[in-house]
Amino acid sequence: MVIEKNYRQIERIVKGFANHRRLQILDLLKREPELSVEDISERLTIGYENASDHVRKLAIAGLVMKRNEGSAVRHRLTPRAESILVFCKTLV
Repeated sequence: MVIEKNYRQIERIVKGFANHRRLQILDLLKREPELSVEDISERLTIGYENASDHVRKLAIAGLVMKRNEGSAVRHRLTPRAESILVFCKTLV
C-alpha cells in the first residue's frame, strides 16, 4: 500500500535523527559543513567509531551527504536535514 510505504520512509528518517548525538552532529555540520568523521569526533569529544556509526545512520536516513576528497570523506547536510533542524528548534 502506498500510504504504508510513506509511513515507513518517514520512520526511517525520524529514526535517523532520533538521538541526541546525531542531533549534535547535524547542528555541527550546519555550523561547519564539509567535516570528516575524525573532525566530528574531535569537535564533539566522542570516539571515532561512535561518530562514524552515527554519521552512517544519518546518511542512511538521507540527512547527510558524503563527498570524497582524496583519502578523506567530507560530510554535509542535505536539504531535508536543514528542514529537520528548523523543526527540532521549534520543539524547545
